[in-house]
Amino acid sequence: MTAPVCWVRRRTVAALVLAVVLCLTLAGCGAPVQEQASAAQIDGLTYVGTVPLSYADQFSIDCYEGGYALITISNGDRLLVIPPEKEPPAALEEDIVAIRQPVENLYVAASAAMDFFAALDCLDAVRLCGLQAGDWYVEEARTAMEQGALLYAGKYSGPDYELLLAQGCTLSVQNTMIEHAPEVREKLRDLGIAVLEDYSSYEAHPLGRCEWIKVYGTLLGKNEEAEALFAAQKEYLDAVAEVEETGKTVAFFYINSAGQAVCRSSSDYVSKMIALAGGESVFRSLGNADSSRSTVTMEMEKFYEEARDADVIIYNSTLGGDVQTLEELLGKNALLADFKAVRGGDVWCTGHNFYQETMRLGEMISEVHTILTEPESGDLSFLHRLKES
Repeated sequence: MTAPVCWVRRRTVAALVLAVVLCLTLAGCGAPVQEQASAAQIDGLTYVGTVPLSYADQFSIDCYEGGYALITISNGDRLLVIPPEKEPPAALEEDIVAIRQPVENLYVAASAAMDFFAALDCLDAVRLCGLQAGDWYVEEARTAMEQGALLYAGKYSGPDYELLLAQGCTLSVQNTMIEHAPEVREKLRDLGIAVLEDYSSYEAHPLGRCEWIKVYGTLLGKNEEAEALFAAQKEYLDAVAEVEETGKTVAFFYINSAGQAVCRSSSDYVSKMIALAGGESVFRSLGNADSSRSTVTMEMEKFYEEARDADVIIYNSTLGGDVQTLEELLGKNALLADFKAVRGGDVWCTGHNFYQETMRLGEMISEVHTILTEPESGDLSFLHRLKES
């Protein structure tokens, strides 16, 4: 199976990634770190360290002599990655799933996880996915489907089991929606197809999501590359963190088919990205912090009261439909004409790639900072300014 061509946008940070690889001292499982009391002890394996994490708290990776690694997910799932030509321990606990390298013919139903494989240049390990070609905004995935290297195998809730078996799939990457279809997970297990449930959406810090690249680096035997890619995104965040807050408020939303405004909750990662970029979500206490819901739907009258004085508007085109001009935005609801940001022309729209390119969250934060501080500085990858027609 031929690996898809690496796109130019991946090369923009290639030099930085290479430089970081050369200076890493504790990359992945190869180097021991201070032993932790909570590290999993596995009979027959010698523990050497735990992969250090900067922001993520929904997984851990324990490392053992010989290149073995135990991935533990916050839901309790445990997967032991077994290096090529090695055998699993004889007395492996029943709840630990053994994953042999090299992993191949994967079924990736978690769309946000596909960007990790593309970033690691390992899309050739994926054979099946849960989106059609037209729904991909990870260009490598779209190209792979168009070339026949990547096949549609159905959504998480109704996979094509016969196709999975015919393609030799032994591992499925799912998001937490699989918990709403326990019968699918059970069926996959019965067929000998393991499940890695991606909990990146539960990470409290936006770059915690990005740090899941370490899980996939461990799975694919690309620990150093994963560390370097994460470090590159962290550099974007560190650069923004050195700058003072802008004092600007931001309204991030879209208008649904019922004419209501759908906004991100104050505890959602998008709201946190705005804060990390030096801004502040205009919705300071929207939603329940204890709830897993990321969005809150508001009637326009209420939305008008809370958001009309926002300094900047970011319209969520991924769910609200693409808009290119202020007139198109006002076509969603005429009340928007009275908003401060609309009157001042400080209105932006996300690209459709805003959610699928999980491995570029540091860049996204940097771009939000740019529109808050230097909106005329040049072309952006994830946001575009709305102009008058």
